[in-house]
Amino acid sequence: MSLSVAASTQQLTAETVFELLQRVRERAPRVHAITNAVAQTFTANVLLAIGAVPSMTISVEEVAGFASSADALLINLGTLDTARRDAIPIAIEAAKGAGRPVSIDPVFADRSTVRCAYAKTLMASCPDLVRLNERELDALFPQRADVEAMIASGTVLAVTGAEDKIESVNEDFRLLNGHPLMARVTATGCAGGAVLAAFASVERDIALAAASGLSVFNIAGEIAGERAAGPGSLVPELLDALYTMTIRDIEIRLKTV
Repeated sequence: MSLSVAASTQQLTAETVFELLQRVRERAPRVHAITNAVAQTFTANVLLAIGAVPSMTISVEEVAGFASSADALLINLGTLDTARRDAIPIAIEAAKGAGRPVSIDPVFADRSTVRCAYAKTLMASCPDLVRLNERELDALFPQRADVEAMIASGTVLAVTGAEDKIESVNEDFRLLNGHPLMARVTATGCAGGAVLAAFASVERDIALAAASGLSVFNIAGEIAGERAAGPGSLVPELLDALYTMTIRDIEIRLKTV
């Protein structure tokens, strides 16, 4: 299967976002997540809450089979130990060979020159989606020309922050949803990256998938933040908000620029 990027030029609407969420719920795509040790349980539960299915082996003997048979592959560099470093290239090659969308989250690429160099080698595989923050973006792509070259290669960039930015060849999105408490729970961003991977598995327009997935996750964060007493109660409220989200929730809260 050949994946197209940003084929759609339609404006992001609550109806579109909810339609993609419903596709995930109906199709139950499996996301193979090679993610960091801190994020595994939370990421798995977030995927289950939106209707997707997680798998997470990092065994070099198994990872090719898991990645090629999954509906999407997520690579997260949060804890880049030897086992993950060895498994990641195998998984990417297998997923690419099977035509599965590949999403990379180069966590803390700005904190380590070794990690940054490794992440740059992964960029050469032309992933379908890269989710990162501004500091990680600057470390991996020091010049705007580097960013433009990555986008021109067909990769969609999802740059998260107070304003989330989706950049692709044919369309860009600017999103404003989220809640401050989300930053007080470890691995929230990592789990959000898994949501984007799940959405990319059901929508060929990767930019639209990323914008919709981010919107769903951050709207759920807003709902959870308003209900929670603090970080300890945010997690169950977030899972419940993802599981029960309706089109009305999205209509009321969706914020774009």
